Amino acid sequence: MTALATVARTGLPPPLPHWGDDRSDDRGEDRAEGPARRDSATPPPPGAAQPLLQLRKVNTFYGPVQAHFDLDLEVRPGQIVSLLGGNASGKSTTMKVVLGLQRPRSGEVLFAGRSTLGLSTPQVVRRGIGSVPEARRLFPAMTVRENLLMGAYARNDRQAVAQDLERMLELFPRVAERIAFQAGTLSGGEQQMVAMARALMGRPQLICMDEPTMGLSPLYVDKVLELIAQINRQGVSIFMVEQNASLALRIAHYGYVLQTGRIVLQGPAGQLLSDARIRDAYLGGGDAASTAS
Repeated sequence: MTALATVARTGLPPPLPHWGDDRSDDRGEDRAEGPARRDSATPPPPGAAQPLLQLRKVNTFYGPVQAHFDLDLEVRPGQIVSLLGGNASGKSTTMKVVLGLQRPRSGEVLFAGRSTLGLSTPQVVRRGIGSVPEARRLFPAMTVRENLLMGAYARNDRQAVAQDLERMLELFPRVAERIAFQAGTLSGGEQQMVAMARALMGRPQLICMDEPTMGLSPLYVDKVLELIAQINRQGVSIFMVEQNASLALRIAHYGYVLQTGRIVLQGPAGQLLSDARIRDAYLGGGDAASTAS
């Protein structure tokens, strides 16, 4: 394999910036018990510095239709933050605002203490925000390797890009096995791993993930969620919109519930998981559970 040949020549690549040493050998293999509960892991330091991402009093419109009403939320360094909500609640619009795809009419969007309003999406990416979009949006006719390298399109450090590609193949061994395949021939779960690795190729401090388990088999749901937790343990903050409220809150540190453009509930993920309002709306029977999509 080309990846192994490069490692033999250059040695193992150093950890990516903002990543710590991950001494576990957990690479998302099958786990009968599913993803681990986040409250069993070491949480970020309490009151850690300033928020990495902040939305303050954000009001977003599509023509005359208002999608956000004084939206306030934040992601602190080292956190996984889950945004929950039903259809047309404003979740995807929130992602668009963070990534510079939709500009709010008023309010502030701050990343690492600096405003991102008015920046193009490539400029936002260069600031340190990666994206794993809904439905993955790979280039189906391109190889997996080419898709991964697209994640580094804003970088010009070719040697470091090659090293980061090696690290992605170590972190996602299934992706390494499919490196020469066209991306469109992969299963949904495999494509999701490629999308995650592609985002990491940009060396982000924060990754925005929009419905990362949508359409995946139960086996790959567990794999993907465990990989998200593993990436977070290595130092990357995660802002995640997820249809499966129960699993999302099990790996998150903090959660927000968005309803018709307004935050109606927020708190530590463990508390939300046991909150009767969350159980009734998202963790109950089929009708209630379907609203989380």
